This record gives sequence, structure tokens and C-alpha cells, in this order.
Amino acid sequence: MSHLSIDDILEFVEENDVKFIRLAFCDLYGNQKNISIMPSELKSAFEDGINFDSFLVLGFSGVAGKDLFLKPDPDTLHVLPWRPQSGRVIRFYCDVVYADGTPFAYDYRQFLKETLKECESMGFTTRMGLKSEFYLFKTDEDGNPTKEPFDNGGYLDVAPSDKGENIRREICLSLEEMGISPQSSHHERGPGQNEIDFQSADVLTTADNLVTYKNVVENIAARNGACACFEPKPMEDAPGNGLHIIMANYKGDSNLIDTDREFSESFMAGIINRMRDITLFLNCRRDSYYRFGLLEAPKYVTWSEQNNSRLFRVPEVNGKRKHFILRSPDSCINPYLASAIVIQAGIAGVKGKEKLPPALEVSSRDLTDEKASTLTKLPSSIEEAIECASNSQFIKESSFADIAADYIEIIKASI
Repeated sequence: MSHLSIDDILEFVEENDVKFIRLAFCDLYGNQKNISIMPSELKSAFEDGINFDSFLVLGFSGVAGKDLFLKPDPDTLHVLPWRPQSGRVIRFYCDVVYADGTPFAYDYRQFLKETLKECESMGFTTRMGLKSEFYLFKTDEDGNPTKEPFDNGGYLDVAPSDKGENIRREICLSLEEMGISPQSSHHERGPGQNEIDFQSADVLTTADNLVTYKNVVENIAARNGACACFEPKPMEDAPGNGLHIIMANYKGDSNLIDTDREFSESFMAGIINRMRDITLFLNCRRDSYYRFGLLEAPKYVTWSEQNNSRLFRVPEVNGKRKHFILRSPDSCINPYLASAIVIQAGIAGVKGKEKLPPALEVSSRDLTDEKASTLTKLPSSIEEAIECASNSQFIKESSFADIAADYIEIIKASI
């Protein structure tokens, strides 16, 4: 429900028997947090915001002596379909502001908004879609997660090997009710592992949608006696969970990846050339790095048109490109920060008219040790990723140096 006025929303609340309003945002690791308010408080929330104890939320704790407030974004109204139909629950995503209404300096959602304005000032917009993997584990008689996978199915299996198809169907239907369009869903390679892909949208909407999607998956799984797990490497001897980011830049309705290859390749080169600098923002947990280089998860900073194990894919169909795919992130990112940093790297590539390195089309199985030794590797540990980000000239000289430095310090303290 986009572009509703505040009066429209207040009328919707009254006419649709809404009893609880969740004001949602997410912490540094992308975990959703929220405060529930009653309908009588909603007008005040739009005007002044709702105060919260920022020092208790990771990523917001460094604000000594200053109150922070949540202000709902009216364009993010969603009815939660798994909650009761009488006494409905709705949810907004929020911007974080100081008492005088100015944006909180380290609000990642605001940073993404500013990044998207920078894109517009350069004459282009960006759209983003996602492919997200997760495991389903069985729960015990008290509803606590076990380490036993929900099934022993494999890639694209069907029932009875795939026991998660009803859960995926319910997830997809719930997402559709909330205005998020899933494209496809299937069983992945690991036992109990699933993937749902959803359609591209503007980047801010897609970042909001990822937080919603994770919340929907976890709730629907719990209702069906399972526990959903997005951790990058939840099982030692099974594939990790990746998050593939699918992006394309546009000028009006024209997809620049095909109509302006020089611009698009400079944008992609900007990301590839800064990949070691920005990996910490895309893979922020220690176990994020256990996934790299295993099965089809990337290990080297390379790109390809056809090879599925490359970091960066630029598929061509009938000689045309539609998008590029970044395959290293995982779903434990903060989607606002991660999206903004990737786009900022792309912008730097465009400004510097950077060139893509040659594509690497050879499969990982056929990659010789001699050839591999010439390739740049992704950081192999979170400590190495912290070091790369801390020493990055790109980050130090950027307009977002303070946000990045604050994030790096919090990650350092929390690992």
C-alpha cells in the first residue's frame, strides 16, 4: 500500500479493525526489532516519533545522552496476514531520528536513501531482486530447534523427499498478501534447505522486503513445527546459505546493462575492484567465511557470463544482458547498509570510468593451481575482512566514512 497520506492510513486503521501497530527497524545484523503501539498513538508516531532505548540495540548503542525515535514510513504499511483478522496487526518500517526530527547519523536506512538520491543526481536508478536460501530444522516437543534437518531432500526434489513444499507455499502466499512477489521456490542442495526468489523492485523496497521475508519465513516455519535458519553455515557437512543480489541500472525504462555497456561495466568494475574492501558489510559473521569456496560458493574475485560458481555473474540470453548477480553475500546482512555500500562502490567505478577485468569462464573444478594463484581471493576470515575494510582508501575517502568506521568498530567488539 504505497503513497497513502497519513489521513488515509488513520482511516484505514479505523475501518479495518486494526488494534496493534508494529513500528519495525533492524539492528546491525539485519534482525528485525519492533515496538507495538495502539492506534491512538499512531498520529503522534508520524508527527514526533516513538522513543526507544537505543543503547540496548546493536548498532544504535553509541549515542550517549541523545534520545532516538522511530518515525514510521507511510509507504511501508503492511497487514500481517498470519495475525488475527479481527483485531488486526499492521506494520511499518521506520526511520530513526533525533528528538528534533533530524535523521540519526548512523541510520542505515537513511544512508541507503541518500545513496539512491546520489544515483538519481547522476541520471540513473537501480533495481534489485534477491535469491535467499534457508534451512528448516525439526523442533522438539517444547518447540525448541534441534540440529535435525526437516527432510533429507536434495536440489529440486519433490515430495515425499521434499517435506518443505507446504511451508514454502504458505510463505509465498503470505508474501503475496503483503504485496511482495515471489518468483519461484524450490528445495535446495542441502538436507532441509530451501530457496525462495523474489522479483526486482526499487532498492529501498527490496531491502525492506528482505527484512519482511525473513520474518515471514520464521513465523510460517514455526507455525508448521519447524525452525527456519538463515545462518551462513548452519551445518558443517552441508552447503551454506547464500543471498544472491540481482541488480540492474536504468535510465527511465531503458536497462543500461544492455543499452549502455560502458556505464554498466564501469559500475560492475567498481564493485569488483572494491570487493575485498566491502566484504565485511556483506558477510558480517564469523561463519560467513566458512562458506566461501565450498561447492558453488565463490572464493575468488572473478566474474563470468555462464559459470555459476563465480563471485559475479552477468548472464547473457540471446546476446542480451538483463542484470548482474553478486553471489557472495548471506542473509545475515543489514540489507540497507549492504545495498548502499555495493551501490557506492559501483558509483565510484562509474566516476573513475573503470574497466572490467577479463571474464573467467573456466569451472572451479578445472581451475589449475597455477591459474588460481594469480587470482584475487575474497577475505578468508572475518578478521581479514575487518582489516581490509579498516585499511580501505575507498572507505576512508568516502562520504560515508563515519558510518563505515562505526560499523567496523561494532563488529570488532562483537566477534
